[in-house]
Amino acid sequence: MRSFDEIYAISADRHGGPAALEEKLAKPDPKVTALPEDRWLSVMTKCIFQAGFNWKVIEAKWDGFEEVFHRFDPGACAFMPEDEFDRILSDTRVVRNGAKLAAVRHNAAFLMDLRDQGGAGKVLGGWPSADYIGLLEMLKTRGARLGGNTGQYAMRFAGRDSFILSQDVTARLIAEGVIGKPATSKSALKAVQKAFNTWMDQSGRSLTEISRVLAMSC
Repeated sequence: MRSFDEIYAISADRHGGPAALEEKLAKPDPKVTALPEDRWLSVMTKCIFQAGFNWKVIEAKWDGFEEVFHRFDPGACAFMPEDEFDRILSDTRVVRNGAKLAAVRHNAAFLMDLRDQGGAGKVLGGWPSADYIGLLEMLKTRGARLGGNTGQYAMRFAGRDSFILSQDVTARLIAEGVIGKPATSKSALKAVQKAFNTWMDQSGRSLTEISRVLAMSC
C-alpha cells in the first residue's frame, strides 16, 4: 500500500498540481454536531430518493418534499397520521415511491431515539472517524434504506467527516491491495477503515479529504 504522500502526488499530477488539487478537496463541516434533527432527516431523505433516480429530478422537486413533510420536523414525520401519509402517496409534489416515502417516518423515529444518547448531532456528527464503518453499520441496522452508498452520501452531504466508496475510490483501494473487489463484507470494510486510519495518521487529514484524493488519483 502506497503512503498518502505518494497517492497525493499521483492525484496532484493528474489535476494540475498541488494548489489545483487542494482547491478541489472537500472538508468536513466543523459545526456538523450542531446540525438540527430536521436537517439530518432532510439530507437522509434526499440521498434515499437520489439512489436509483435522476438527481436533477429529486432536486427539482425538493421544495415539494420539504412542504409535504413539514420541513422534516421529526415529530411531525414520525407521528404522521395514516390518512395524511396516504395522501402523500398520491401527491405530485414528491416522487411517489411508497417504500422510500415510508422511510421518512422510520428515520424520523430513529433520529428521535438518538436523543437519549445526546441527539443526532452528537451521535452522527461526533462519531469517531477512526470507526466510521461502525457508524455506517449503525445507520444500516437502525435506520431505513441507509445502507451502502446511501448512508455514505448522507453523511458526506450532511457535512460530517466521511469516505464514500465510489467507483474511483474503490479502484484505488484495489490498486493498493487493500481489497480485492468492492467492499461489502464486514472484513473488507474493516480493511478499508484500517487503510484510511493509516492515511489519516500519515497526513493529519480527514476521511473526507483522503477520500477525495483517492478518487482523483484514478
